[in-house]
Amino acid sequence: MTATYEEYLNTERSLTFKEMQNIHSQMLADIGRDADAGEIYKELTAAATKYAAICAKWPMLNREEKAELDSRRTSCHDSVIVKFNMLARYLKKQGKEAGWRDCLGDEKENPYDRKRIGDFACYLAFVNGLNAR
Repeated sequence: MTATYEEYLNTERSLTFKEMQNIHSQMLADIGRDADAGEIYKELTAAATKYAAICAKWPMLNREEKAELDSRRTSCHDSVIVKFNMLARYLKKQGKEAGWRDCLGDEKENPYDRKRIGDFACYLAFVNGLNAR
């Protein structure tokens, strides 16, 4: 199966690259030079990278391999959501708006927002991978 960015854009609650760039810029502006926020962000990107690695190979797996890996993928996804929430909660306590978290949506209100949050986690891994050159 060959996937394209255009196919992704046709899915429910997808994010464009521009939207992801804006969310990321807002997030980094909120973090600023706050060392504690930076540490949470580092934990978030680590979780996002683990999640993205599973997602990247998912389409190539057969049914048995997917069944074997599914609970790990769910666990990584849950960890990503927890880290996003931790960062937003911390930043709000510091007087920051953290409006970027609202842009990602609430997975409890809309099940597609869970996917949207996972999509943005993959974007974070993508950006980190590009900057590792």
